[in-house]
This record gives sequence, C-alpha cells and structure tokens, in this order.
Amino acid sequence: MDWTHYRFRSLWSLPARPAAVYDALERAEDYPCWWRQVREMNQIDDTSGVVTIRSLLPYDMTFVAREVRRDPVAGTLEIAMSGDIDGWARWTVTARGSGSLARYDQVVDVNKPLLRRLAVPGRPVFRANHWLMMRAGRRGLAAHLEAV
Repeated sequence: MDWTHYRFRSLWSLPARPAAVYDALERAEDYPCWWRQVREMNQIDDTSGVVTIRSLLPYDMTFVAREVRRDPVAGTLEIAMSGDIDGWARWTVTARGSGSLARYDQVVDVNKPLLRRLAVPGRPVFRANHWLMMRAGRRGLAAHLEAV
C-alpha cells in the first residue's frame, strides 16, 4: 500500500438549485470568501491558479490547480493538481429533491516532505483533517448560497 496515496469522496446536500451551486463552485477565486480553509487563490491564467489550503492541522498545502473539465450541462468541474499534492479533483452537481447534491471526488498523492515522513502514523489524522475541511466547506457554501 502506498501510504501517501489518498482517495476522498464527500457528498454535500445543499438547499439551492443545482445551477446556483454549480455557479458558486465554478468561481474558484471566491472560495476563500466562504471556505475559510482555502487560504489563498492566485490566478495564473484563464484556466489555472495557485491554491493554498490549511485545515485544522498546522501545515499549509500549496498546489497549482489547472482546469481539465468545465461542463455546466453535466454539472461537472474537474481540475488537475500539482505541487504539495498531485492528482485530480472533481465536483459533480445534481438535483436532489428541491435542492442539490454536490459530490466531490479527489485522488491525490502527497508530495509535501513532512506529510510523507509521517505517512503511516499520521494517515488517520490526515484523513480526519480532510473530513473537517470538507465539513466546513459545506457549511460555508450553504451559508454563502443563502446570502446571495
């Protein structure tokens, strides 16, 4: 088993129309406004930017996010990531009752030296840290969608 390889899936049930959720997720430059763990988004060009994230644990992860797919009809946004983490992440937004379901899938390899050194003993803590970040993101997006 490669202890530095991770697969994550989060499901966010949101009380807004799929188009509104997709529009909010599409504006990655606004993530720091509603998702406090997304510390910085610096645009490089029309399809890429440098992202810095930090959840509960005291370390930052910085990576370049490059758009791979943007399909509003399918409700899909996908990026490739390189830097402290290499891999991909995808949002898929669908209707669910009177609201939406935003599904987040991510497959990454960790390159950050400290996290690689702590890969075996730290794995459960790193997974919990990711879960906490995603929980905060769902809450932040729900509040953001209510305010607009």
